[in-house]
Amino acid sequence: MCFSPDGRYLTLWTRPLLLDRESGVWLENVLVYDVESQAVLTKWSNKQQGGWQPQFTQDGSVMAKNFNNREIHFYELSAALDIRKPSYKFRLQDSGATFQNFRLSPGLNPSVAVFIPEKGGKPAEVLIYNIPNFNQPVCSKLFFKAEKCQLQWNALGTALLALASTDHDSSNKSYYGETNLYLLGIAGSYERIDLKREGPIHDITWSPSAREFAVSYGYMPSETTFFDARGNLIFSLPTSPRNTILYSPHGRYVLVAGFGNLQGTVDVYDRQNKFAKVCTFEASNTSVCEWSPCGRYILTATTSPRLRVDNGLKVWYADGTLLYYREYPELFSIAWKPQPISKFPALKLLEPCPPAHQSATEYLAKKAALSGTSTVKKVGAYRPPHARNSGASTALTSLYQKELQSNLGPKPAGAYVPGRRVVPGAQPVEPKESKSAAKNKKKREGKNADEASPTPELPAVAQAQDQGSVVGGVVSMEEKKIRALLKKLRAIEALKMRQAGGEQLEETQINKINKEDEIRQELGFLGWSE
Repeated sequence: MCFSPDGRYLTLWTRPLLLDRESGVWLENVLVYDVESQAVLTKWSNKQQGGWQPQFTQDGSVMAKNFNNREIHFYELSAALDIRKPSYKFRLQDSGATFQNFRLSPGLNPSVAVFIPEKGGKPAEVLIYNIPNFNQPVCSKLFFKAEKCQLQWNALGTALLALASTDHDSSNKSYYGETNLYLLGIAGSYERIDLKREGPIHDITWSPSAREFAVSYGYMPSETTFFDARGNLIFSLPTSPRNTILYSPHGRYVLVAGFGNLQGTVDVYDRQNKFAKVCTFEASNTSVCEWSPCGRYILTATTSPRLRVDNGLKVWYADGTLLYYREYPELFSIAWKPQPISKFPALKLLEPCPPAHQSATEYLAKKAALSGTSTVKKVGAYRPPHARNSGASTALTSLYQKELQSNLGPKPAGAYVPGRRVVPGAQPVEPKESKSAAKNKKKREGKNADEASPTPELPAVAQAQDQGSVVGGVVSMEEKKIRALLKKLRAIEALKMRQAGGEQLEETQINKINKEDEIRQELGFLGWSE
């Protein structure tokens, strides 16, 4: 669903349907309605769900539609419109080339911008033509690394932003591909907008004043920067996880939000008050967000097939107050009906918020009740289904523990114990020790010999290392701490001996010596004494 800029015409797209398989006739599934008379002005078939929307001039006098990505057909709108007879056509000069998308400009003298993607080693190109003079472009720009391009005119139709992107990054720096932003003018000028951070460009938008534009770019948390009409930097907001920028119709307020795979946080800034923040609110799972034509309200909606649950709409006041809520089983599209901005005077100050509708009050009360009664269940150790709700420990119920007990436990009398196979009549062969077993045996013999000899008296620091063992051979956390501190103390004693011998120590080693009193004090707190 889409409106013409003046709100006079409404275009709808329905699911394509094959009427006759033999002749290949499809249902005319794109319909253009006159909103006032509610009559179908014209209709045609389009099997693609993307790029089906026709475009209208600002005054609604001319409609343009894509024809097989090779021609653009223009129609002067009237009751006698025949979709098979366009008023004039645009056709690419290269018969083998195809364009990917186009964009009509607003303004009194409309132009059309066409994007031709790169193909066969040829660079991509953006062409701008005056309507209906299609013989020579008034501006053109060639560039590489452009498989897709988003085109956006300013409100006067004098400058165009071209956001070129690729699906893959040749330098392997980004998963999202590469993006580049260009600024083109109908007078023939163009400029590449340099951004100070690496990463993808999430959104671009012009101010309704046509004197500035905003860009959201960079890896998350992204940065939102404002530029003047010549591409000079004006102001940057603090980095935050945001990917959507929307100016209010008068350009007074700027909405900066994080939708899609982000949490749905919405910030509103006052552009005329040095970007002072007006409010922040949460609008999770938002797939549609628009300012009202008066610039006082914000529409957010969750639509299908983007999300098939929690479909509905919310209307917020510009100060972040929820005013209206409505839920739908399935909501496919929603939009404000365009209206002339002259009907709504510009806001000097934001008016007091009107009272909220009953639907918003009930929704907020229900949400608060759910958040208040919900308790977080404590997560414990995993128990298998057969051991749940029994209160029994699962420490000894695993197959591993059972098998370990059966192997280590005593064998009952008469139980079969597998033995070593021997040759009948031969002398029993003693098992040969491995190298590691012989080495360990030698160590044990040496240890026994040391224990038999009298042990010399050790210094107090060395003796304290063996004083803290607890029952069962398990060392407590305090004992581990004492051992670590004693190790530091021994290192300090060694450094002091080196210093006494006339060796010049480094600054870090001297700092270690200075911490001796601190270490001894900590040992005292842990209950250790010399």
